[in-house]
Amino acid sequence: MFHIALFEPQIAPNTGNIIRLVANNGCHLHLIEPLGFDLEEKKLRRAGLDYHDLATVTRHHNYAAFAEAMQGRRIFALTTKGRTPHTTPAYQAGDVLLFGSETSGLPDAVRNSLPQDHLIRIPMLSSSRSLNLSNAVAIVSYEAWRQLDFAVAGGDNEA
Repeated sequence: MFHIALFEPQIAPNTGNIIRLVANNGCHLHLIEPLGFDLEEKKLRRAGLDYHDLATVTRHHNYAAFAEAMQGRRIFALTTKGRTPHTTPAYQAGDVLLFGSETSGLPDAVRNSLPQDHLIRIPMLSSSRSLNLSNAVAIVSYEAWRQLDFAVAGGDNEA
């Protein structure tokens, strides 16, 4: 399946929603510290409902530790500064979908470390600034999964 990475997420309910999402689509969630909340925070647990035990979540102390752990994998970064629509890449199982912080997105250093065609964006009206993080993760992860005909590691392709 895919790896979903959240760079320094700040809003607990967004991360809770994403935990619920990955429990349902089989992605592996990576949280890149520092986090703007405690993982035991009530809002996070409420948003994730009872899906926390069904999700695979890994914490990384910083971006360098995350990048080392993902070495050899393709990383696609969601950014409003990207030129490639999220539907353009031909996603492969094991790809990483990287999302920036709700308050500041991805820093220049992270964006500049990736190939230009791996900086992807979700089309929006020109007057729009951004989407909610959990909505963006859902849009992109389901597009990637759709491209694999909703296949999962165990061979079960029920969506």
